[in-house]
Amino acid sequence: MNAAEERLVILKKFLAHVRARLGLDVGFVFWDGSTVPADLAPGALAISIADEGVIAALLRRPNGETLGNLWVTERLDIRNGSLLDLGRMRPKVRTRQFRRTVDKGILLRTLFKFLLVSRGGPWPLEDTPNERPSDGTPAENKRNIGYHYDVSNAFYALWLDQEMVYTCGYFTDWDNDIDRVQQDKLEMICRKLRLKSGETLLDIGCGWGALSCYAAQRYGVSAYAVTLSEQQVAYGQEKIKRLGLSERVRMEVRDYSTVEGMFDKVASIGLQEHIGIDNYPKYYQTVQRVLKQDGLFLHHAITRPAKRDDRGFRRKRPEFALLTKYIFPGGELDHVGNTVAMMERSGFEVHDVEAWREHYQRTCKQWHDRLLANYAAAVREVGSVKTRMWLVYLAACCIAFERNTVGLYQTLASKRRRGPSGLPPTRTDLYR
Repeated sequence: MNAAEERLVILKKFLAHVRARLGLDVGFVFWDGSTVPADLAPGALAISIADEGVIAALLRRPNGETLGNLWVTERLDIRNGSLLDLGRMRPKVRTRQFRRTVDKGILLRTLFKFLLVSRGGPWPLEDTPNERPSDGTPAENKRNIGYHYDVSNAFYALWLDQEMVYTCGYFTDWDNDIDRVQQDKLEMICRKLRLKSGETLLDIGCGWGALSCYAAQRYGVSAYAVTLSEQQVAYGQEKIKRLGLSERVRMEVRDYSTVEGMFDKVASIGLQEHIGIDNYPKYYQTVQRVLKQDGLFLHHAITRPAKRDDRGFRRKRPEFALLTKYIFPGGELDHVGNTVAMMERSGFEVHDVEAWREHYQRTCKQWHDRLLANYAAAVREVGSVKTRMWLVYLAACCIAFERNTVGLYQTLASKRRRGPSGLPPTRTDLYR
């Protein structure tokens, strides 16, 4: 038996031990075609390991960045399932208990055997700049937005709905498809804002312009839509022209904080996640500045649960730091308590707060499944590294919403004033 064969034997013993200790019903397939367990069924969910450098890399740096590089280069892969299938297989023991009871002898023997093995390559994510909070300037905002949204309109079209809506859908029935839930979401936003014909709508962080076009068509408003994505604006302007909405919808590349004018209604659907916690005052002050005295403001944003203090809340978990580094540079999440507090400090009256966490879990699952179904086309459009990274991101978001480690809230507010708010006495009109 040569050295490489000896390494594989000890690795199999180690992974069999880990598999048993964690109680995971997932197998392993190695570079020579052998498996753990040895009688692994052909259709069983399994992790595929392409070469022994994968093991060397993981033993030397067992962290998310190593896993990310190995995944996007297909040196680690999943057979007979998806990342969502793997994510649902929760270990039967906690990590702390596993660390206490794992066989240290076999762990050390495995580490020793692979210590000098080359980690191999490639490592395409290693040149990604370190993640940091946004400074809030229009220039940095534009760089961050361009990184994520200017990937390719054709790529996003492979897995978004027909209107290219890239925020949480609204499920009036849990079995509805992506096109229906996004139409229902656009309708709910318009109802919450109580849009009326002839009103003006400011749509900040407008994406590909779906809300502005929908509101103009269905509710007769004049909409001004802004985003920092060049490709989104190119798509949106063509759509506006195609739909004959040029007189009622204007869309352009502009930072939200530089918008001028006054508007009856303001919609911010998924913008706050990009601007950074330190820049929240500017965000709310901007909306306060452009919203008419009797107007309404709908704020829609992903959140994290509050911690015992602000310092603890600002400390990022490693997995979230990876998400902002590789997917959403400059991104940070609020907690809903701070959202409400900052709205009130900024001169708003909060009328409604609605949780959509479970809606977003299902939205992300549909996006993930659609991208996976169109995997070959996505690779042709943006390459395998980008496609596989987006699959990880969508699966991770789906799992996070399912496990309630992140949430989604819609918050409706108006400028604080004396006397009646102008809203109806109940919310039955929203759900007619």
